[in-house]
Amino acid sequence: MDQAEVLLIGGRAGVGKTTVGWEVSARLRAVRVAHCVIEGDFMGQVHPAPEGDPCRRKIAERNLTALWSNYAELGYRRLIYTNTVSVLAENEGMFRRAMGAHVRIVRVVLTASDATARERLTGRELGSELEHELAGSARKARILDAQMPLDTMRVTTDGRAVVDIAREVVGATNWLPSACG
Repeated sequence: MDQAEVLLIGGRAGVGKTTVGWEVSARLRAVRVAHCVIEGDFMGQVHPAPEGDPCRRKIAERNLTALWSNYAELGYRRLIYTNTVSVLAENEGMFRRAMGAHVRIVRVVLTASDATARERLTGRELGSELEHELAGSARKARILDAQMPLDTMRVTTDGRAVVDIAREVVGATNWLPSACG
């Protein structure tokens, strides 16, 4: 397989993107499907923001390009990328520039109710960022609802086991051998 493929897992904070991404990876590893995983939130974690890049998009793209170049040089062609708004059409160009113009993009947005997101974030955010994360989560949920492309698969996470969610998400990729569905 020469064509690069990326599974974008997006969704509001507290929806389970990282956990589901790692479980998708576990399913793929179990059947020896070569892939790599990038937690997109880390691609732009610098302070202060670089001059001329207040939203840290340029540094995130540079980091994605560098990582993907290393993975592709070793023969990898499949990437799991988790990030809140990665599924939005405005971010497609970043993946095409980093991974090649003909990269196959699979978009999945995970959803959760406000109550579920609050419960998860309250358990995770033990420092000073809880209120900021809660407000940002609600705002990003509205943005995703309004702007995600029509080809984005929606997967509800409320009250579901991570293995079941991951099974549904990996099913959207067609990366598993047919007997492993």
